Amino acid sequence: MIEIILLQLFVLILFAKIAAIIFEFVRLPPLVGEIVAGIIIGNTFIFDLLQLGTNIEVLSVLAEIGVIFLLFAIGLETPFSDLKRVGGTAILVAILGVIFPFMFGYLLIVSSGFPQVEALFIGAAMTATSIGITARVIKDMNMMNSIESKVIIGAAVIDDVLGLVILAMISGIASGGAMDIVGTVMVAALAVIFVVAVVFVGSGLLPKVRKQVREFRTPTPVMSMRRKISPLAVAIIVCFGLSAAASYFGLAAIIGAFLAGMVFAEFKDLFPVGEQFEAINEFLVPFFFLYIGISVDLSAFGGVAILALMITFVAIATKFIGCGLGAYRLGVKSAAIVGVGMAPRGEVGLIIASVGLTIGSISNDMFSIVVFMSLLTTLVAPLLLTYTFNWKMGRTARY
Repeated sequence: MIEIILLQLFVLILFAKIAAIIFEFVRLPPLVGEIVAGIIIGNTFIFDLLQLGTNIEVLSVLAEIGVIFLLFAIGLETPFSDLKRVGGTAILVAILGVIFPFMFGYLLIVSSGFPQVEALFIGAAMTATSIGITARVIKDMNMMNSIESKVIIGAAVIDDVLGLVILAMISGIASGGAMDIVGTVMVAALAVIFVVAVVFVGSGLLPKVRKQVREFRTPTPVMSMRRKISPLAVAIIVCFGLSAAASYFGLAAIIGAFLAGMVFAEFKDLFPVGEQFEAINEFLVPFFFLYIGISVDLSAFGGVAILALMITFVAIATKFIGCGLGAYRLGVKSAAIVGVGMAPRGEVGLIIASVGLTIGSISNDMFSIVVFMSLLTTLVAPLLLTYTFNWKMGRTARY
């Protein structure tokens, strides 16, 4: 067993790195190359040759850990004070970025003759934003400190909470024919309380603790702990702890990881782990994008290609328009960056659609359409994001 797993890891990371280098050479985002490498592996003889079907769970776990660590590293570069400055804009971007895709996605599916419940799930899947995709592009372009990046990341956190509320409402309608108001409110309240609590601790309490630590010349508990345990170990504990807590409260684990990074950023002068996480992410993060590509079954798109393309166009256009309007006060170019930055659905859209598939509310064909939409937005958004950033900066693409 271990021999097979080691061979799989060798081939997968080799394919990912070669594809990333090729795409970087032709001035395309490396992560797109990693996704394409996954598609090739998942739809050719390589998948069976590596026996990936027998222990795909290993790759799934590596992918999840990879995106968790990626979002933690993004959080390390995003102080709470930065999000405070763009809070109002981020909220407006998130709200309009949910309303537009949900409304037009629902109308498109209903007008195509599909049941209303199925249309509700497709609309919900179109509201999602996969921050992992955008975060990787932003980080590769060294644009983490831009105001557009702060707005996108802040809006994506809010977007996740709103998506959770919509999913809870639609699941209630699909399962029982009526919406469970109390249950929906409870789910939403717990998610909001968790996020607010972490933000309060990170932006309110930790700066005071940090100030007190610096005022003392004698060894402090934090300093003593630093001598006994490595900063990297502390960072991993905080990262996994808040990721698990986010999952418990119904949010995506990556939201907890991002918040953990922001919390840990308050002490990163005492626990400098940025470079160490960069080294870890160099190995783990490509598995996330490989897994997205491997999960794609190209043979499933034959009979639904036209509708899938229509939904994908609407998914990109509605996020661009809705989120762009929310960020319009930043200027046209910045609004365009935010609009395309919120476009990738990635794994988040798939999660929502899989819930509908599990309870029998959407068909296999419709699920394939959501897979296609998630994949294409994941492939197209990095290209558009690169173009819009370079458009604003007046430069050619560099990674």
